Amino acid sequence: MTNKIFTSIDEAKKFLEGRFGKDESFDFLMKEVYVRDLPVLLVYVSGLIDSNTLTIQLAPLFFEREDSKKIGINDSIDDEPAYFNEHLNFFGKSESKDKEEFVLSVLSGTVGIITLHGFAYTLELRNYPGRTPEEPDNEKVIRGSRDGFAENIIINAGLIRRRIRSPQLRFNLHKLSELGQTDVAIVYMNDLVNEKHLEWIKERFKQIKHDGLTMADKSLEEWLFKQKFHPMPFVRYSERPDIVAAHLLEGHIAIVVDTSPSVIIVPVTMFHLLQHAEEYRQAPFVGTAIRLLRYFAAFFSLTLLPIWYLLATNEYHVPEALSFIGAKEESEIPLFLQIIIASLGLEYLRIAAIHTPTPLSTAMGLVAGVIIGQIAIEVGLFSAEVVLYSAVVAIFSFAIPTYELSAALKYFQFFIIILTALWGANGFFLSLFLTFSYFCHLRPMNVPYMWPLVPFFPKAFIRVFIRFPMADDAIRPYVVGAKTRKRA
Repeated sequence: MTNKIFTSIDEAKKFLEGRFGKDESFDFLMKEVYVRDLPVLLVYVSGLIDSNTLTIQLAPLFFEREDSKKIGINDSIDDEPAYFNEHLNFFGKSESKDKEEFVLSVLSGTVGIITLHGFAYTLELRNYPGRTPEEPDNEKVIRGSRDGFAENIIINAGLIRRRIRSPQLRFNLHKLSELGQTDVAIVYMNDLVNEKHLEWIKERFKQIKHDGLTMADKSLEEWLFKQKFHPMPFVRYSERPDIVAAHLLEGHIAIVVDTSPSVIIVPVTMFHLLQHAEEYRQAPFVGTAIRLLRYFAAFFSLTLLPIWYLLATNEYHVPEALSFIGAKEESEIPLFLQIIIASLGLEYLRIAAIHTPTPLSTAMGLVAGVIIGQIAIEVGLFSAEVVLYSAVVAIFSFAIPTYELSAALKYFQFFIIILTALWGANGFFLSLFLTFSYFCHLRPMNVPYMWPLVPFFPKAFIRVFIRFPMADDAIRPYVVGAKTRKRA
């Protein structure tokens, strides 16, 4: 198949003007120039290319047609591709095999060149706009690297390559959606990846029929897993290259979506969502303690308020040692409604903090959390214990490293509180059973969500709770299905 996709430069201009409009987009440029004696048409999107490199590297070869009329069109070049390749021997040059491929390459940031008789080439001069790599706000560590992914897929690929210098590391590029044509890379270690998981992702990619992935990685997650109204996250998002590299070496698959600073990691379980890089930046004993505290926080963010409500409304079941539990102040608002209102108030506070400029968010949090809470207690709307336990639960939820999981558990907490208020202890244990059964029922990518607890794998379960020294961590997780479980 040849790269002669047009009959002439004039046909190419008419085709491109038909697709992009004539002088309708200021950033789409077509310019007729010369490569020595050969007339060519230069096509590019100004905001997506490295204009400095284009000028420095290629300007000596180009002549403006208006300034070079004395040269004229040179039809005496017998082998046009050979002449072009000889005088423009650029390292990032490739041939386009059809018109649609050429147009898509230009829209992706390459510089397109069409020769006199319609031979098409693209030059790799992409320079996507975006910020430089910096430490992500939601995955900070005390010690460790300070770089993080940006919105540029090329930069993100380089950050991963820098940590895994292996020829087995693969970046399989796809273009998804009908109009958006978003660049999406499937990243995996070829000698480790589970082929069934890899094929599953590729098949799901083929099923995506949509005009664009406007929300980037989140849109892709919903298309991949057909998430519908499931509240739980089915993937792990990370903005840290070291976390993604560690998962790749375990046999996981990463999905990098252009325009997103978050990388998708699959397959994962709930216990993956509760891990954090800080555990591996500390000594194994300290890392284990941090991990256990985090698991404790996740459990009590879900159950502390329902347990307190159950004890406060059934004081005759409370032992003497826990006699301090229960609302001491009288209030016109039932205890159940106090808990719901306080929980919703904290949720509104979280939403408001997201939409409030950073310099004002701290002041807003202090006003809402301290002043409003104190006044509500003084006027008798809330019990002091309701405010206390609601605040403690909020702190527990902040200790969960995955924001999506923290948000989902909040609504399961509401479910448990409501059933506890309706049916007391029976409702509490029934709601716990239903919630746990739901978690066990989930199998994204046919991987048990609660592994290694359900199904129970004793050795893997111990490793989930204990951060073993690096020298002892020699087995890749069974659930990933890596080709080689023992590490090198």
